[in-house]
Amino acid sequence: MSVQVVYKNKAKTSNLSEIVLFSDEKFQIKNGKNIFSKAQIAYIEKILKNKKKSKKNFISFNINEKTNLILISLKNNLKSFDVESLGASFYDFIKKNSFNNISIITDSVKSKPGRDFIGRFMHGLKLKSYEFNIYKSKKNKNNILINLIGKQSSLANKNKLKFMALEEGTNFTKDLVSEPGNILHPDEYAKRLLKLKKIGLRVTVYDKKKLKKLGMNALIGVGQGSIRGSYLVTIEWKGTKSKTKPLAFVGKGVCFDTGGISLKPARFMEDMTYDMAGSAVVAGLMKNFALRKAKINAVGVVGLVENMPGGNAQRPGDIVKSYSGKTIEVLNTDAEGRLVLADAITFTEKKFKPDLIIDLATLTGAIIVCLGSEYAGLFSNDDKLSKQIFDAGKKVDEKVWRMPLHKNFDKLMNSKIADMQNINYVGGAGSITAAQFLQRFIINKTPWAHLDIAGMAFSKYGGAINPGGATGFGVRLLNKFVEDNYE
Repeated sequence: MSVQVVYKNKAKTSNLSEIVLFSDEKFQIKNGKNIFSKAQIAYIEKILKNKKKSKKNFISFNINEKTNLILISLKNNLKSFDVESLGASFYDFIKKNSFNNISIITDSVKSKPGRDFIGRFMHGLKLKSYEFNIYKSKKNKNNILINLIGKQSSLANKNKLKFMALEEGTNFTKDLVSEPGNILHPDEYAKRLLKLKKIGLRVTVYDKKKLKKLGMNALIGVGQGSIRGSYLVTIEWKGTKSKTKPLAFVGKGVCFDTGGISLKPARFMEDMTYDMAGSAVVAGLMKNFALRKAKINAVGVVGLVENMPGGNAQRPGDIVKSYSGKTIEVLNTDAEGRLVLADAITFTEKKFKPDLIIDLATLTGAIIVCLGSEYAGLFSNDDKLSKQIFDAGKKVDEKVWRMPLHKNFDKLMNSKIADMQNINYVGGAGSITAAQFLQRFIINKTPWAHLDIAGMAFSKYGGAINPGGATGFGVRLLNKFVEDNYE
């Protein structure tokens, strides 16, 4: 179901079929004189008096044969995400009641919980309306028309670019994560990223031949059992003329993960189409930067592979030499994401010399055991960077929890015949030792953070502002991180 928004300064209420007003917590209308006649106000007050007190955020009733009135109660001291969540809930409400021609009187917002109230309200609404239905033969073709009427609609129209960019970036991420593995394999993925050039991003694709020449054997090894190609793709945004060091975002893009020779159990293997979510977040974030003309320099780097068993597949016990020069004993081919990221992180640091590096990956099942689907795991070598990410997550309700890094965990990844091994055979601390592994590929002490989003990239039940399925987790988080600290 698509949502169309029209911005208007004025409109005759007599011509509106579904009028939306914001009220206080008790559904009292304080500014109805500017909208309704005395007789209509008296009638509305009578209905409200006889209505049972509701703890819900919305109530609706007919005020005449043609017009339905919808009231939205506003609590005091609403935070930004509260407003977005309210907008998302309102979408569910109008969808359930089959309202399709809504007129929101924006000037009925008197408490002004934030300068961008209407913009944030609509942002939450539009994010909740997301659907991935391109493979359904019968699609819901119903449209919802929302008219924003009043002075605040002008402000919302003025600020809509930043919300539109964030919505498109988030939905781009959701689209990528939602695609099945037979469609979005590495070859197709690289092609889609190249299309981002149209919005002003510089995109460079390194194919297997180029990767081999560079010495990215850790990344190549993961994909060598597949008939598909393996790629490293860089996405650059230059939003300022200054020579400021870029902010770097690195994503794991395992388009499908069978586990390779260390084959996963059949149950729930279909979920491994989501194992490229980290790369999708990076792609969506970069699209958002370009669309809103972010005043920063940034680079996104993603490693795209398919981890398949086959005659040429990487074997348990193989040793590979990474781009950094460090050697890795591959004890388990299902611990493949860290191999992809190892080369991608070192390449990013060496080529772009960024101000910081943040990587995202659906890296470990262990992080779900620790944090469920409420928090992403945050690992970092820099306290300031860690706090900035944590604070940004609180503001947009994409929560992270910092996990420890310590040399005592690091030794668990040491190998007797190579510089390191890719898993911890001692047991326990699976997410931590994976992060310790990645940290070894930060060569020049660049501030770095690792976000393990295994529990956050997909939701079977949905959340406050997502309808279920791919969540787009990370795009809004990192956009807020950039807004607050680098713009």
